[in-house]
Amino acid sequence: MPHILHLLKASASETALPVIERQSRAPGTRVTVVLLHGVSFPRLPDGVTVRRLGEDRSAADLTYADLLDLIFTADSVLAW
Repeated sequence: MPHILHLLKASASETALPVIERQSRAPGTRVTVVLLHGVSFPRLPDGVTVRRLGEDRSAADLTYADLLDLIFTADSVLAW
């Protein structure tokens, strides 16, 4: 199953959302979105995994080490 990882910053959400929507509908494709610092939670399709990167562990569920693991295990990484 292909895994697509999107790194999303605030200014890119309008451009990225249609792409994420299309990819999430592809059969057998797993889509993960990582919200970078200062990004509010966008409306995403069902089935998309959302993670938040942050320096404050109470406001995030992903450390920089976790992010590196995701990057190296994903089949495709898109930074917006």
